[in-house]
This record gives sequence, structure tokens and C-alpha cells, in this order.
Amino acid sequence: MDQRPVRDRTGRRVRALARRLLGRIEDGSPTPRRSNPDAVVDCAVYVNGRREPGHLHYADAYARARHGRDAFVWLGLHDPGAAVLAAVGRTFGLDELTVEQALADGHRPTVQRNGPVTLLVLRTAGYVEHDELTDTSEVIDTGDVMVLLGDRFAITVRHGAAGALRSVRADIERRPALLAAGPWAVAYAVCARMVDSYLEVAGHVERDLERVEEAVFARDRTADIQHIYQLKREVVEFKRAVLPLQTPMRTLLEPDGPPRALHRWFVDVDGRLSRAVDRVAAYDDLLTSIVQSRLAQLAVEQNNDMRKIAAWAAIAATQTGIAGIYGMNFDHMPELAWRYGYAGALTLMAAAAVFLYRLFRRSGWL
Repeated sequence: MDQRPVRDRTGRRVRALARRLLGRIEDGSPTPRRSNPDAVVDCAVYVNGRREPGHLHYADAYARARHGRDAFVWLGLHDPGAAVLAAVGRTFGLDELTVEQALADGHRPTVQRNGPVTLLVLRTAGYVEHDELTDTSEVIDTGDVMVLLGDRFAITVRHGAAGALRSVRADIERRPALLAAGPWAVAYAVCARMVDSYLEVAGHVERDLERVEEAVFARDRTADIQHIYQLKREVVEFKRAVLPLQTPMRTLLEPDGPPRALHRWFVDVDGRLSRAVDRVAAYDDLLTSIVQSRLAQLAVEQNNDMRKIAAWAAIAATQTGIAGIYGMNFDHMPELAWRYGYAGALTLMAAAAVFLYRLFRRSGWL
């Protein structure tokens, strides 16, 4: 049997595949073998609120989203380097200032509109479990997450360990009707998760406050002022993450903000944020009161110590006075020639000490 037809068909397939690959390289179109950098946590294309299958390079995903109808790409980054962010910026058309802002951490919560791109900055917060509070305990771990929103993309850039967004993506992917609203649905999901984390951290901090309050007002008063100061510093850091978000959240509720379909969802987030702000502000005020109470207790304890020292000093001064008088060695002094004068002087000193001790004891100085 002649094998040439089979070999010819195989050769034609190989040559056709080679021409397709060569054509991809020559016209600059992306090849399917590119892999995302390590800083990319996840990248996906969503069409009508549903995730497209496959794991694409972010450039390929953005190209597909731009040519698709009702499609956008969500790129998630964690602690990216300058080179990675520069490449992402070139792909998605971000200006240099936006890339620099996304590269740095420690920003204050804000909303900025740079042409067609909206930058939303939020602070992340996570509670650090600890057995007991010390003067170096880390109670709250903070970071930040930036959401870059365009017409066909949403880029989340997270700095720090707190505020992981994998669960955010998983939750909103189960709500395709909401995700169909486009990139702003990602912004809503991130905002909602951050506010929920604030409320969760606030619950843990409340329990720490209860333990500190019990220690301060207990009979033995075991609370160390340094421990209270450390918790105060952690709550202040938490306060800096939560309270400044109010202004950006109100900005998002303006008419030129997110799509109207998402307006009521952002209103709900704003309401929960108000509860978180009230709780954090109340905790800060409570800690200030606890610190002042502990300082007042320390002042009272120091005053009690000073009274005890003064009482013992008075008792000792009485003995010193009696001994000093009889140590003057004058010729004419009472009871110098008395046989029991020495014993009488000691008895007088002991009687004076007992009298003063009972007097100070009754008055609460001892």
C-alpha cells in the first residue's frame, strides 16, 4: 500500500501550523505560550458577568476583552515590582503618574479620576492573633489596595499581607448579574470586603478592650500602662485606615460615579462604613478614658506610697529626736542620775513609735 498520501497530508498539516505560528510572530499578535509574572495573582476575562475559561497572559486577556462585547478583564496584582507595573501600564494605557501611585504603598484612601481611568485607594486591615497584650504586640496589620478602573479593565494592586482578594473574586463570580455591570462591580466587591474586614477587626479589638478594662479596674490592677499605650497606638493606626474612607465613599455616590445599577450597592457599603467609623471612634475614645483612668490610679498609688513613707519617716524622726536630746551630754538634764533612765528612754521611744503607728494606721496612711 502506498504511504505517500498519508505522508503528504501530515506534511501539509505541519506546514500549515508553522505558517500560522510564523504569522503570529510577524504581525505581533500574542502567542499562547506567554506566562504571567509572579506578581499576578489572577487574570480573567468576563463576558456578561461570566468568567471565560483558560489562563491567559494579561495582554492577551485585555486584547480579547477589547474586541469582545460586554467584556472586561480583571487583573489582580500583589506587591508588583517596578518592571511589572511599567509593563502593565503600557499594556492598559496607564499614565506614568498612575503607575507610580500604584507602585508605592501607604496612600491615604482616595478617589482620583485621570482621564478615562479611575484610581480608588483603600486601606486594608487584619487582626493579628495574640495570647496576651504586651508593649510590642502587633494587634492590627494594615496595608492598602488600589483599584484601577477603565472602560474594559479592572486592575487591583495590593500591598501588604492583609486584605487578600481571592475570596472577593470567588464571591462575585457567583453573582454574574452583578458582575455584568462591568469593572465597577469589582470596585464594589473590593469596597464591600474592606468594610466587612473593618467590622470584623473592630469586633476583635472590642474583646481586647474588654480585657484591658477589666485589668484596669480590677482590685489587683495588673494592667501595665505600656500595654495600654500599645493598644492605643494600634487603634489609632486602625482609625487612620477607616475614617478617611468616608470622603471617597461619598464621592462614589455622586451622579458621575459608578453605573446607576450599582448605586444602591455602594449606598449599602457606605452605611456599613458608617457603623465601622462609629465603632472605631468609640474605641479610641474609650481607650483615651482608660489611659486617663490608669494614670489617675498611678497618681493615687504614688500618693499612697508617699503617705506611707512620710508616716514611717515621722515614726523614725520621733526616735531620733529623743535619742538626740539625751545625746547632748549636758550636766543638768532630767533623769541623768536616775538608775532606770536608760530603760525609761527606750520605753518612751517605743511608746511613741506605737502611738504614732496606731495613729497613722487609723487615718489610713499605713
